[in-house]
Amino acid sequence: MQIVVTGATGFIGVKLVERLQALGDRIIVLARNYQKASLQFPQADFPNVEVIGYNPLELGEWTRVISGSDAVINLAGEPLAGVRWTENRKQQIRDSRILTTKKLVEAIAKSDQKPRVLISGSAIGYYGTSPDKSFDEYSYAGDDFLANVCKDWEAEAEAVTGLGVRLVKLRTGIVLGLGGAIAKMLPIFQIGGGGKIGSGKQWFSWIHRDDLVDLIIYALQDDQIVGALNGTAPQAVTNEEFTVAFAKAIKRPAFLPVPASALILVFGEGATVLLDGQRVVPHKAQINKFAFRYPNIDSALSQIFA
Repeated sequence: MQIVVTGATGFIGVKLVERLQALGDRIIVLARNYQKASLQFPQADFPNVEVIGYNPLELGEWTRVISGSDAVINLAGEPLAGVRWTENRKQQIRDSRILTTKKLVEAIAKSDQKPRVLISGSAIGYYGTSPDKSFDEYSYAGDDFLANVCKDWEAEAEAVTGLGVRLVKLRTGIVLGLGGAIAKMLPIFQIGGGGKIGSGKQWFSWIHRDDLVDLIIYALQDDQIVGALNGTAPQAVTNEEFTVAFAKAIKRPAFLPVPASALILVFGEGATVLLDGQRVVPHKAQINKFAFRYPNIDSALSQIFA
């Protein structure tokens, strides 16, 4: 297939492009930073990858590559965790998802030969937070900042369904692999400073990066996958359970809890990403017999730190 990918230089995107390259697909990377993307995907190693610079907030010459492509995978978006949510930052979080998706859909609408499928990123923040409820793809949306961002984000993507394009809304949990969130936590745990965050009872809905990439490719190839698709592992854990598993995997103690008040002081409203959670079930993946390589947290962390 010929596949257009945005957000290709991110933690998920890099691994996805590697896998698509190995499968023999042709990948067109739309990159805000052309130089960074070109270094990430050198022609010698990625002969099937073409990098095209683009402004995601404006239609331009880049839109020509949409026509004739089989699929578009939209993974663009500013990071949510580890930063203070100022009003300016919250606007960047919204614009980098909602406006980027809007322009991508406009480009699809203008294309002569439309792609068969758009896989558009979203997040489990769609469901809001809860200490006791479980959510699947048929659950209602929440009503906090992240839930509203996700609702508006998905609403922009929905427009392609009227163009005859299959839409998959990929609601991703916390992605684990060598890098990303793990890279931020590892130095703290290595010196024995790891510990539960806040009460530790908040749900931690996660997925191994390899499983998420497999799930994206599965959704690309199976025309029966339509609408919301939860990108989470079958077995969510609490933050405290994750902390214990993490410490066990790297053979270090984890006895220094992080008070909720300290995180709120540093990150303000952005602390909600760490202090609140939701238990999200990958119902559609399971009923479609998707095989998770790492269904539980111990197997995932063992592979990451092998």
